[in-house]
Amino acid sequence: MILSQTKAIFVDAYRELNAKKMFWITMALNVLAVVLFASLGINERGVSFLHWTIESPMNTARFSEELFYKVQFTTWGIPFWLSWITAILALISTASIVPDLVSSGIIEPVLSKPMGRIRLFLTKYLTGLLFVGFQVFVFSLGCVLVIGIRGGAWEPKLLLAVPIVLMFFSYLFAMCALFGLLTRSTIAALLLTLLFWFMVWIVNTGDSVILSQREGSIVQLEDRREDVEKQERFARARIEQLQEEGKPIPGDADRPLPEGIDDPLVVMNPALTASRNRLAEGEESVEMWEAWYGRVFALKTILPKTQETIGLTERWLITQEEITELLGFGNEMNEGRPQDEDAPAFADPRVSERVATIMRERSLLWILGTSFGYEFVILGLCCVVFVRRDF
Repeated sequence: MILSQTKAIFVDAYRELNAKKMFWITMALNVLAVVLFASLGINERGVSFLHWTIESPMNTARFSEELFYKVQFTTWGIPFWLSWITAILALISTASIVPDLVSSGIIEPVLSKPMGRIRLFLTKYLTGLLFVGFQVFVFSLGCVLVIGIRGGAWEPKLLLAVPIVLMFFSYLFAMCALFGLLTRSTIAALLLTLLFWFMVWIVNTGDSVILSQREGSIVQLEDRREDVEKQERFARARIEQLQEEGKPIPGDADRPLPEGIDDPLVVMNPALTASRNRLAEGEESVEMWEAWYGRVFALKTILPKTQETIGLTERWLITQEEITELLGFGNEMNEGRPQDEDAPAFADPRVSERVATIMRERSLLWILGTSFGYEFVILGLCCVVFVRRDF
């Protein structure tokens, strides 16, 4: 009885979504995206699109076709297409599920049936996720076929995008369901969800920027420490030279230190003072960015990890060796370019490598555990509202 009722709700909700034009528009766009993905290629001269070739250092002499397509899938397929375009279209398509359910004249016949309210709400919620999962599956399966046929390597791991994007979308859809229950308006639920998504994006961007600033200041501090050590070695070498020649050194009775100076190394190498001042400034900078990073990281911990969840596809699809190869290629592309001495510290290639490593090493428990914890709290609040509300 319970299974038949749940199945009937699923079928009914699917028919409602299937009857909407947006379902087929989204499906057609996913097929078009697969066609564009298949139109890209790589040969001995560079990157190709259909029969046109753009000469580029990125060619088959440097990259395999398999790696090229995997990079394209994780560069624009996941972070741009599935996590932005498809997600927005999915929100537009599914935002009406809960408001339509609680609308007057619709909810009464449904509640008259012998079915628990919590099961009814969660079934409707899972129906929206099913719609998104089907769309992502079509795109991911198409990309698997493209890489297998054109790249010569079958990558079924690309299908991991289906559960990953579903997890990402579920964070947003839970908020959309809550807003739909509270406002009973599809437009309001959609706009408030997009506003929430924008807020999470700001926090994610702040995390990335501040992390880059912190690592940049740490790299800069390490360089300044090396400079101070170099200047001190130079000063000590001059002192040793004076001692070997039998000449007085700063601090001796025959050669007192100048007023206001208590370190003989500074007398032997005046540049040491400026180096030490820069080192002190670097230590203050690191301390400041560490404090800001701690605040932003704490705020991010209690919110869903949309960026990191999507990033799991790249983590599981592209190996560390391939990432090192790609970073090396990027550094080679920057070789020979004039270096701006006034460029910010985070522009250093070493900073990019450190930030990428830190992002990649963030644990699944932190990424998924805290995100699902947030989602469960929101869904629990939805169930409380849905059960206690009088319709």
